Amino acid sequence: MEQLKCIIVEDEPIAAEILENYIAQVPFLNLVDKVTDAIYALELLQKTSVDVMFLDIHLPGLKGLDLLKILRKQPQVILTTAYREYALDGYDLAVVDYLLKPIQFNRFLAAVNKLALPGIKSIVENPVEKEQPVRRHIFVNINKKNIRIYLDEIVYIESQREYIKIVTERQPYLVKYQLTDFEILLGSVDFIRVHRSFIVSKPRIRAYTATEIEMEAGAIPIGRNFKELVFKALENPIS
Repeated sequence: MEQLKCIIVEDEPIAAEILENYIAQVPFLNLVDKVTDAIYALELLQKTSVDVMFLDIHLPGLKGLDLLKILRKQPQVILTTAYREYALDGYDLAVVDYLLKPIQFNRFLAAVNKLALPGIKSIVENPVEKEQPVRRHIFVNINKKNIRIYLDEIVYIESQREYIKIVTERQPYLVKYQLTDFEILLGSVDFIRVHRSFIVSKPRIRAYTATEIEMEAGAIPIGRNFKELVFKALENPIS
């Protein structure tokens, strides 16, 4: 399959990692490089053929929108930012779409589905014709090896000081990561934080009470500060 060559221009490591994982799951996208500021991006665009640029607006030094204004030949651009008010400025510069952080995967798919894809079928335009659905995944580094974990196999994630334990239907994985950062990386409505130490997969919840979540792997406590969020997310408030 012909692919579109992509670059990420992002100075926030977690945001860049999220985009990298999303791009890896789309068959017609190929990440060729990622840089942390607009000057590096400008140099890269001058020497490398790039089809798509995922561009953060708030960059150190030269800002993302200023980079677009000075480019002689602009690739297709998808802006990423935490600030909604810059959307109109982006569209004035003929960008493809505007993604608001934290970026959800379904919103990312909607954006890349707008890219000009000569001779390439979109992965979301006609799902009936797809041989297999796209399975979201992440790579985690364990003992210097990057291991693929499919999100639909995760049961829950538990914080263990500077590590997290990712419990899947196959096996658990111990990864050096902060739970809050991993929650952002998941970027999915299929997961919910139920306790300061636990994130659970919503599709794998069997039952719940006012104090705990019943999972296939056992009971997970509901933190006092998370009750309102949990009950609202599960659409069944408990008195």
